Amino acid sequence: MDSILAQYPLAQRESLIPLLQEVQEQLGYLSRPAIVRIGQHLELPTSKIYGVATFFNQFRFQPQGRFHVQVCRGTACHVKGSAAVLEALKRELKIDAGQTSRDQLFSLEVVACIGACGLAPVICINDVFHASVTPQSVIKILDSYRKKAANHDDQAA
Repeated sequence: MDSILAQYPLAQRESLIPLLQEVQEQLGYLSRPAIVRIGQHLELPTSKIYGVATFFNQFRFQPQGRFHVQVCRGTACHVKGSAAVLEALKRELKIDAGQTSRDQLFSLEVVACIGACGLAPVICINDVFHASVTPQSVIKILDSYRKKAANHDDQAA
């Protein structure tokens, strides 16, 4: 984190959001110690850092799984059955949205719209889109990612 902080001048408040983004990219999330260090570096209270970070849904405060699963709940996906897809994912992973599986492989997030309405329902795993998914197909998709993890391969399934 020191290398990131070194790129930003001290007490330059307009650097807050890019700094938060870089720290999250490096750590995978914004830890409490990281937020405290950012506050000290920019001479901002921790409450101000949290206020900004919690305003934007891009920032996470808990470690994410190796595979970040996003379930679209936009109108087109909803109409085509994304609620059932979400329930199947929750059952299979034994977690709720916003949580990470015990094995740290998967985190689950519900998003308002992925922007691929013509492919509905859609899930996205580590920026790879899976279109026209069903409750049955998402189980197979998860299994393919589990196999990738067993082979130490983070590439798209």
